[in-house]
Amino acid sequence: MPSSLSLPAPLFLAARYLKPKRTFLAVITLISVLGVTLGITVLILVMSVMTGFERELQRKVIGFDAHLLVTNNGLIEGWRDLVIRSEKTPGVVAVAPFVQGPVIVEFNHQRLAPKIRGIEPSLELKVSDLSKFIISGKLDLGGDSTVIGSELARTLGVHVGDVLTIYSPGNLGEVIEQLDQLKQKHGKGPRGSSVEEIDSIRQMVLPTQLTVTGIFESGRYLYDSEFLLVPLHIGQELYGLGGSIHGLSIRTVDANRAAEIREDLRKNLPEELSCITWMDLNKQLFDAIAMERHVMFFLLMFIILVAAFGIMNTLITVTVQKTREIGVLKALGARTWQIIAVFLLQGMVVGLIGVASGLVLGMTLIRWRNEVSQWLASVLGVEIFPRSVYQFNEIPAEIVPTDVALICISAFVICSLAALIPAWIASRMDPVKALRCE
Repeated sequence: MPSSLSLPAPLFLAARYLKPKRTFLAVITLISVLGVTLGITVLILVMSVMTGFERELQRKVIGFDAHLLVTNNGLIEGWRDLVIRSEKTPGVVAVAPFVQGPVIVEFNHQRLAPKIRGIEPSLELKVSDLSKFIISGKLDLGGDSTVIGSELARTLGVHVGDVLTIYSPGNLGEVIEQLDQLKQKHGKGPRGSSVEEIDSIRQMVLPTQLTVTGIFESGRYLYDSEFLLVPLHIGQELYGLGGSIHGLSIRTVDANRAAEIREDLRKNLPEELSCITWMDLNKQLFDAIAMERHVMFFLLMFIILVAAFGIMNTLITVTVQKTREIGVLKALGARTWQIIAVFLLQGMVVGLIGVASGLVLGMTLIRWRNEVSQWLASVLGVEIFPRSVYQFNEIPAEIVPTDVALICISAFVICSLAALIPAWIASRMDPVKALRCE
C-alpha cells in the first residue's frame, strides 16, 4: 500500500511544509492562494465579457451594414449593370442599391435631422439582416411608408401607424436656381412672378408624408437614433436622383474575408468607384475595444504579480524558519537541485491551487453573470450593466480557450518564478552555518 514516504523526497517535504497549521505563515499562504484565485477569476471574467462585447457588436454591425459598400463621390448611374458584374465576382453573395442622406423629419411640431436609407427590400434582405431587428410592426416598405429606428421613434413619440412629414435638402440647389431665374426674368423676384412659376417652386419644397409601418432596434444607438428606412424610389424622389443611386451594398460569403474579396471586386468595377469594407467603416471602434482588452489584460495581471510576491514572501519566511532543517539535509548529502525542488514545488503547488480555483470560479461567474449582475444591482442599488448605455439586453460573454489557457499558464509561470528566488537562496546556504543557526 503506497504511503506518503513513497513520494519523491522534494515533493514529500514541499507537501509537509504546506500542511495547514495554525500559524501566521499559514495565513500568509492562504492569502497568496486567494490572491492568485482572485487574479485568475477577474482576468477570465473581464476578458470573456470584453470578447463577447466585441463579437456581439460585430454581429450587430454586420447585421445592419453590408460587408462591402461601393460608392462614388457623386451618383452612380447604370447601377443594374454594376449589380450583374458584382454578382459575378467570386465570394459575392448578393448586391443591393441604396440611397442615403440627411433629411428633416417633423412629427407633432418636433423636428429632427436624421438620415434616410432608401432600399429595395427584395434585394436588401439578401444583403443584411434587417428583418431580425424589427421590434414593432413589420418591415413593410410598400408605397409611401417608412421603418424608423427605436431611439428616433422614442424621441419623436412615434408609433406604428403614425404619419411623418419629411423635408429633403436634396432639391435645395434646384429651388435656389429657380429663384435666381425668376429674379433675372422679372427683376423683382418671386413677388412679380406668375402663379404658375410660384406653384412650380412650391411643388419642389412640398414635404413627403410617410406612414410608419415598423420600428427597428439594431442595438447600436447611432443606427437606432439616426436612420429611417424608406423605399428606394422615395429616396430617389427626395433627392431628385431620377434612376441614379448613391451606392451598392454587397454581402460576401464571409465577413472576415471582405478585404480579400474587395480586391477581386475592384477588377470588375470602374476605377472611379471606391469600395469600403465594414471593418474600414468601424475601424476606430473595434481598434479601441482591442486596445482596451490588451490594456485590461496587463493591468489585471498585476493582481497575480502581487499574489506572486506574497508567495515569495511566504517561501522566504519558510526558508528562514527551516534553516536548521536545510542544513541537516545538506549535511546528509542532499544536492542543490533537491533543495531548490523543495521550495520550487511548494510555490508551484500554491500557484496550481490558485489557478485551478480561479478557473473554476471564473467559469462559474461567466455562466451566472447576468444573475450575479442583477443581485449586485439589487444589493447596491446601482445598475451594473445599464442597457441604455451599452445597448445590450444582457451582459455578453464569449470564452476563448486560447485566452483562458494564456491566463492560466502565465499565472502559473509567474508563481513558479516567484518561488525560484527563495529556492535558490535556500540551496546556497552553508550547511555548517545553517546547523549553528538558533
